[in-house]
Amino acid sequence: MNEMKQLANEYKSVEIPEELEFIVRQTVARRGKALKRIRGLKKTAVGAAAALVLFVGTVNVSPGVANAMSEVPVLGTLVGLVTVRTLSYEDGHREAEVQVPQVEGLGNKELQDALNEKYLEQNTKLYEDFMKEIGDSELTQANLALYTDYKIKYQTADFMVVQGTKLEIAASGAESVAYDNIDLKNQMIVSLPSLFKDDSYIDIISKNILEQMKEKTNPDEGIMFFLAENGDIDGFEKIKADQSFYINEAGKLVISFDEYEVAPGFMGVVEFEIPTEVVQDILVSNTYVK
Repeated sequence: MNEMKQLANEYKSVEIPEELEFIVRQTVARRGKALKRIRGLKKTAVGAAAALVLFVGTVNVSPGVANAMSEVPVLGTLVGLVTVRTLSYEDGHREAEVQVPQVEGLGNKELQDALNEKYLEQNTKLYEDFMKEIGDSELTQANLALYTDYKIKYQTADFMVVQGTKLEIAASGAESVAYDNIDLKNQMIVSLPSLFKDDSYIDIISKNILEQMKEKTNPDEGIMFFLAENGDIDGFEKIKADQSFYINEAGKLVISFDEYEVAPGFMGVVEFEIPTEVVQDILVSNTYVK
């Protein structure tokens, strides 16, 4: 354990040249977007047997295709996610590419408007704050970048998960991910507290995550976590009441942590799937978590 703490401290103390950090992060972000475009092109070659997968993929980038596909009875009930605006800036040292998505096709217009207003407000504020930051005379030559991206992580007739990713680059970079879990059948957003009878879920889930962290820790393979019980400053003790989460295709609860939140940056965004038996007794029902 002491060896792991030493390795973690050594990692934290390593200074990466700002210029190199900026270039690497910028390249990764751009390559990620390019790969998405390539995958989108590959999807156009998929046959009719994979029409549902094709629809979910293309609706993210083509409102026209979404509208055309909506005429097909089997697919017409699916909800789409489109990019309605991109807020961008570039001057050599600073770069921003902020996507503003919009949900289309929800039966509940109030819910749809609320989601779209949230996406607009959040991303507009991110962009405005970025522009204010680069206007600071002390940061004139600083390398700064901001990217956001949205996608439908997965979707069924009754449920959809929208994933929003933010990458901020300064002297170092940090990636964060947020999810909207949408009950399409009942037209409502599912929050983490709403899944449980009381707030005991915080301690119960946290205990399981701590157990998983200890089981997965392997310094030789570069797997380590920041734990308060090990004396790590701001190390993990328990999840927040509104911790980022999503319910996956198998109906399992997945808790998500941003880059650097509970582990070294090289581990990126960290996720933990919570066994249903761990939380079964405190679930309101098994409608979502199975």
